[in-house]
Amino acid sequence: MPDPARERPSPDPDRALEEVLSRPTPEVIAAARDLAGDVLVLGCSGKMGPSLLRLLHRAVGDAGVASRVIGAARFSDPALRQALERDGIPTVSCDLLDPAALTALPDAPNVVLMAGQKFGSTTDPAATWATNTLLPGLVAQRFADARLVAFSTGNVYPLTPVGRGGSVETDPPGPIGEYAQSALGRERVLTHLARRNGTPMAILRLNYAVEPRYGVLRDIADRVRRREPLDLAMSHVNVIWQRDANAVAIRAFAHCAVPPVVLNVTGPDEVAVRDLATRFGRRFGTAPVFAGPERPTALLSNAARCRALFGPPPVSLEEMIDRVATWIEAGGRSLDQPTHYEEREGRF
Repeated sequence: MPDPARERPSPDPDRALEEVLSRPTPEVIAAARDLAGDVLVLGCSGKMGPSLLRLLHRAVGDAGVASRVIGAARFSDPALRQALERDGIPTVSCDLLDPAALTALPDAPNVVLMAGQKFGSTTDPAATWATNTLLPGLVAQRFADARLVAFSTGNVYPLTPVGRGGSVETDPPGPIGEYAQSALGRERVLTHLARRNGTPMAILRLNYAVEPRYGVLRDIADRVRRREPLDLAMSHVNVIWQRDANAVAIRAFAHCAVPPVVLNVTGPDEVAVRDLATRFGRRFGTAPVFAGPERPTALLSNAARCRALFGPPPVSLEEMIDRVATWIEAGGRSLDQPTHYEEREGRF
């Protein structure tokens, strides 16, 4: 996939980046051809949702099918809703925790559930549980006759020894903190309702999707460039290009099952934070500043099952690093939303 920073200059770098993040691969176009109906994306106004909507919309168009792609969310930023509508994607502004609003949503045979709350979980755990556990149950009841692809998180796993390869889907969960516990609650509720109602589902345990404006790589690059100390306690991470993670969500419809199929979604590497910082430091001509010892455990997932189904992610770690660095060097903006990937106690 070409790097937006290396293509023809655009007066709107963000729009050029969104074009790249939503550019469908042949595999995604083939998946769109097999959807057999509309796709409703719930909670689509976050960091990944707009790109997923655009990726789906473009794939449906390229596939030549009549499926509509519809986005539903609160849309606290009206400009985002307007931008999606300009791109030909119909939207619905609603509170998904409002039963009347949920009932009023259009029916669709394919539903993606992206709604979730991570940050603020420590200060308002009740809202976190409502969003991450109650809401998925309401959605599963409302769309019991659909196929449902639901985003979850690798935080449902405990920290595991570095070098072991990361947690696999059959490992016992060990969520740390209210966010991770409520995310496991989401999975348990969805599994119960899939079995009770016969709803085919896929649950995607994601960590961590990245793009130049946001994500673990952006966090590390910014700290290196600003010469801020980089905590090494969470010594290793997994990352995947955001478009590649969204592509898995689209292709996962073909694998929805009862009980739900569970897939870790991430890149193939256990990446050392020290190594990432060193690479960005060489790129920026800045020596990284490290703080604290490297701990022998980290939050790591093994996505071998996902790769067996869909192949390796097309964008490599080297490409991700280059794209993030190029974007920063060109003055590209940040979303200013740190991931707090280094958090080991589950306090978000």
